[in-house]
Amino acid sequence: MHGMINGAFQGFLVETYGRDTWDEVRSVAQLRFTDFEAMLRYEDKVTLDCFQAATDVLHKHPNALLEDLGTFLITHEPYAPLKRLLRFGGATLSEFILSLDELADRGRMAMPDIEMPEIEVSPGAEASFRIKAAWSLPGVGPILLGALRAMADDYGALATLSLDGFDGNKECIRIDVFDMAHSEGNAFVLGAVPT
Repeated sequence: MHGMINGAFQGFLVETYGRDTWDEVRSVAQLRFTDFEAMLRYEDKVTLDCFQAATDVLHKHPNALLEDLGTFLITHEPYAPLKRLLRFGGATLSEFILSLDELADRGRMAMPDIEMPEIEVSPGAEASFRIKAAWSLPGVGPILLGALRAMADDYGALATLSLDGFDGNKECIRIDVFDMAHSEGNAFVLGAVPT
C-alpha cells in the first residue's frame, strides 16, 4: 500500500486521538518505525496490522473507524486537495456521484502509482444511486461512506447514505438525495485555488 494512504491513516489517528494513541497502535502492530513515509510502499499486511491494532486500542468497530477516516479525509485542511479533486466531479451532489466512475482515472493522473478504488455508479429511481467499490484491501465501503457524507454536506445537499452489502468482491453503498440545495454549500469555483 502506498505510504500516502498509510500516512493519512496515521494522521487521522494522531489528529483525532493523540500521539500517545498512535504510539500504542504502533506498538501493538509491532511497527519497527515511528512514522509512515509518504513516498514509500508498504506490504498490505503492515496496513492491515496497523488498522487491526487501531480497532483493538480504540475498542471501536472497524466500519465506524473507517467511516470516521473517510470523513476526516474530506474535512481536514491538510487534505483539501483531495476534496478539491472530488469537487471537479460536478456542480451538484448528483453530478458528483455520477462522476465517481472516473475517480480512479483522475487519481492516477495526479499520482500514477497510487492504488485507487474502482467504483461503479448505478442510478436508480428519482435521485437514488447504488455505488459498488472494489479495492486491494477490505473496507473501502465505510471509507467512501464517510467521505460521501462529508461531500453531501459540502454541497449543501440533504441525503441519506448507508452501506448496502456486497456484490461479489465489491462493497456497496446506497444514496438517496432528497434536496440538492438543503443548505448553503461551500463555495467552489472551477479554476480558482483557495487562498
